[in-house]
Amino acid sequence: MNGLLCLILSGLLTADQATPVGRKIDGFAAQDFRGKQIQLADFQDKKIVVVVFLGVECPLAKLYAPRLEELAGKYRESGVQIIGVDSNQQDAVTEIGFFVQQHGIQFPILKDVGNSLADRFSAERTPEVFVLDQDRVIRYVGRIDDQYGFKTNGGYAQNKAKSHELVSAIDELLANKQVTVAEARADGCKIGRVRDPDPNAKVTYTKEIAAILQERCVACHRPGEIGPFALENYDEVRGWAEMIDEVVQDQRMPPWHADPHTGDWSNDARLSDQEKKTIHEWVQAGAPMGDPKDLPAAKKYVEGWQIGEPHQIVYMSDQEFDVAADGTIDYQYFTVDPGFKEDKWIKGVECRPGNRAVVHHIIVFVQPPGVQPQMFEGGPANLSLLQGEAPGMPPTMLPDGLAFFVPAGSKFVFQMHYTANGRAAKDRSCVGLIYSDSKDVKQEARTMNAGNPFFEIPPHASNHAVDAEFNFWADAKLISLMPHMHVRGKAFRYTLVYPDGKSEILLDVPRYDFNWQNMYWFREPKTVPAGSVMKCVAHFDNSENNRANPDPSASVRWGEQTWEEMMLGWFVCTMDTEPSDGRPRTERFEKMVEKTAIKADLNLNLAALGALKNDRDFRRFARSLSGLVPQLDRVCISKMAGDHVEFIRVSQPAILNTKIGGLEYRLAAANSGLAMYLHDPKQVVNASLRSVPGEDMARISLVMKSSYHVPVKIAGEQVVVSFWSREENAFPIEAQRFLQSMAERATKSAKMPSRLNTSEDAEVSER
Repeated sequence: MNGLLCLILSGLLTADQATPVGRKIDGFAAQDFRGKQIQLADFQDKKIVVVVFLGVECPLAKLYAPRLEELAGKYRESGVQIIGVDSNQQDAVTEIGFFVQQHGIQFPILKDVGNSLADRFSAERTPEVFVLDQDRVIRYVGRIDDQYGFKTNGGYAQNKAKSHELVSAIDELLANKQVTVAEARADGCKIGRVRDPDPNAKVTYTKEIAAILQERCVACHRPGEIGPFALENYDEVRGWAEMIDEVVQDQRMPPWHADPHTGDWSNDARLSDQEKKTIHEWVQAGAPMGDPKDLPAAKKYVEGWQIGEPHQIVYMSDQEFDVAADGTIDYQYFTVDPGFKEDKWIKGVECRPGNRAVVHHIIVFVQPPGVQPQMFEGGPANLSLLQGEAPGMPPTMLPDGLAFFVPAGSKFVFQMHYTANGRAAKDRSCVGLIYSDSKDVKQEARTMNAGNPFFEIPPHASNHAVDAEFNFWADAKLISLMPHMHVRGKAFRYTLVYPDGKSEILLDVPRYDFNWQNMYWFREPKTVPAGSVMKCVAHFDNSENNRANPDPSASVRWGEQTWEEMMLGWFVCTMDTEPSDGRPRTERFEKMVEKTAIKADLNLNLAALGALKNDRDFRRFARSLSGLVPQLDRVCISKMAGDHVEFIRVSQPAILNTKIGGLEYRLAAANSGLAMYLHDPKQVVNASLRSVPGEDMARISLVMKSSYHVPVKIAGEQVVVSFWSREENAFPIEAQRFLQSMAERATKSAKMPSRLNTSEDAEVSER
């Protein structure tokens, strides 16, 4: 969903008045934007008249305008006439003319001066349709279809409509049938009616409201910014008064989703209770203007680049990309060389959509020299994130002394997510960079995440939890947090567990909204001592109650498209000390083997001999191994099964306890790195998984960092025993020798397991 749409959907209102269905409309007359008088009687030969209320600045109306024109053409020969009505006091006839031209509309659109037509029809929203039969009795009122609409925490946009109420009503009336669905709630922008202000009102626009809007709203609601309409002066604001009040009271605007009881954020956008009360009193008084002398001085806003004039602008490509008018558009990737001849320290970075109407988000990754992107659902798994842009996501300007490091020769990989909006479009987005001199940089800022790509959300699950964690190997300072899920995302929480066992909720987002990718900036950097663990939990709603849910009957796994899901707890931090390659457990192992040779005791040897008997004993064997090789996080045995790789035994952390990487997971050999090890049986050590080929390697590299693979045979059949660690370069020669001997011992004289899980294998690993 593009930023324009999601902003207004956050303020969608619902009709609550008595039904106008069955009401007869005797006639009406109004002028179109050219001044031509149009009457209902002009269409007396038409079997059906559809009156649709529109607003030129309402993104929902803009999305449906081409569809209405399409329907007008489709049903013209059947005796159906569509008439548009604009009742907004803030919409000028010249703006209506531009709207007609922009969307290629042929049916008439009338200017409803004084909102008399809206009152006669009891119209409340745009777009809202009223279907009149041949006797000009209203037989249907409500939405056009259900593709776009409103849910509790924001708007939604489905790939296509599932119900077509307007078309159904027209077809049934043409067939002389009763309309089955006579009403369907119309979501949309509230009509800006003419009001009679209270001359004795205590609260006025000039004295109180203008200042609140300047401080909280106008930065976005002005020409050229994400707001779909301007709120810079009284004439603009008064038409949106009721809508402003509603979204403010419901806390949908300004967009801020964090629990106010956790965290202290420098970019907290919430209105105070007093500000909300002031706005409500003003609207209830009829939105009076007040004395112009009371207007606050005009506030100056940053124009164009929010980070200031960039030192360098890097475009995603030399050519514009053609965005289709409709349908699903796969993520597009563009690799560009910014020409870095020397190392760069980047203090400020801002992604700028070339065409906001069709760009849902931009993510820019850094591809260091010599690294080939390992593509995985959702992006390149082995590249670091530099910056993203999505509705609600601010650009990054780091505090003095901090900067992102980008080595010389690096390239940028743009991930572009486009959303069709009914009109073919072009886009050429870019990223702007502000550099720091290396002598001014005291610490490197890093973008990291606690993520889990190994989940599966069951069908119809309304509150499915997915966990992830990040271990801090050194003292750190947290600068910002940004949770990321897709349309099934429901809630997200960051909790920091300190080395002494105490925990603190850093950020709680009880009503996550995919339409607003908020980044939460700490007012003061949060100190994190080494040994702390960042624990993230996300909840997903895959039920029918989630109006944004594309398919409640589907099992949902990780993927880049919005009908798939992600679970990422992004954060920006600094590390006070380097992690010596992030190998604390491996270093502990190396120091241990310097003093004494590593060898198995009687209990471990017995565990190895029975390791393949069942999954529970295999996990017991793996846990015993980790007592001597503490950097060991996962052990599995795989074999070929036709043209697939199959896991026959697995012991892994709870974060991986799903089908992906588990016993029920089978991977096509053509896409598997493990298949290569099975076809060419030799020991393989991967000091880093960042560039190891294979879809399975790309998946697991999001959690594991290095691996060691030992080919052995079970009952004459080739298998591979694989050892994995969350630390890079975790398998020095001493670890290899020991693990090889244990792999051979565990598989020697063993029988090939003949089945997968049993009830006794349901135990979840504690590791």
